[in-house]
Amino acid sequence: MVAKFFEALVRVVNSYSIHSALILDSVQDDRDDPSQPLVTAPFGHASQEIVNLLLCGQAVANVFDGKMDLGGGMFVKGISLTVEVGFLTLLESLNFCKVGQYLKCPKWPIWVVGSESHYTVLFALDSKVQEENELEGRETQVRRAFDAQDQSGGGGFISVEGFNQVVKETNINLPAEKLDHLCSAGFIVWSEFWQVLLDLDKSLGGLKDSTGLMGKKIFDLYHFNGIAKSVSNGSQASPGSEIPIQRPRLTKLRVSVPPRWTPEEFMTAGPSGPGGNDSTVKDTVVEVSKPEPAQHAPLVDCIRTRWSRAVCNWEGDAPSIV
Repeated sequence: MVAKFFEALVRVVNSYSIHSALILDSVQDDRDDPSQPLVTAPFGHASQEIVNLLLCGQAVANVFDGKMDLGGGMFVKGISLTVEVGFLTLLESLNFCKVGQYLKCPKWPIWVVGSESHYTVLFALDSKVQEENELEGRETQVRRAFDAQDQSGGGGFISVEGFNQVVKETNINLPAEKLDHLCSAGFIVWSEFWQVLLDLDKSLGGLKDSTGLMGKKIFDLYHFNGIAKSVSNGSQASPGSEIPIQRPRLTKLRVSVPPRWTPEEFMTAGPSGPGGNDSTVKDTVVEVSKPEPAQHAPLVDCIRTRWSRAVCNWEGDAPSIV
């Protein structure tokens, strides 16, 4: 009986060893450079491959969508499928990387947030924060097609040949003069292309919203830091203050996102002087009112990589990602 037990145990161990070896081989195949460590010295931080492996099941080293062609038959791999939990990073706000739509728009409104020290979690209780209206969905479609042609390492510009492919894939009918202007430099910058799309009618594949139906979004997010640094009086640690302690911190943030089509001048527009059209002013203020005074913390920079121009407010201590 004992012999049979150990024989069965050996089979289980052998099966586990073979399965583990296959998983390790698959992980190595996912990586762009298998010679690099998966855990970095000296503090034992997980590499981006480990984070991506946990989020999407693939140990790729990058956070953009799909593959990036570097030319000469060389390419690097990013995220290639929809994930359940997303990822945002402070590095994107510093222009060190570009997180793709797969990680920014996960199935559930939960994001791992990367900082210079450790990972925290941002989440919403209402999945509607992820919903896009018609024009936002259109922008996502166009941006994904643009990024697929971007060989600059996330620099936000593509070749004329790549641009022609984007226009074809997304059914954009640009007037000849606008097309010539965009292509005049020999490459197309996303910011310039975006401005043209904002002024191009929807019937031509653009994003112009003459009806003004895209209202401001207001929703709540929650941020959890399991080891937020604080001092004894409850405020965030600062140089020269008391010795900080580490304790969990949960912060509720009220997030206000202006319509994407809203020009900056309308964001700050106030009521007109005496004799103005009061009803017109009132309508404008209701639709695109000046947001509450913004509070700022590094987490807000991360949130703005997902919701551009978001204004965040909270009560009490500022949310900490360190």
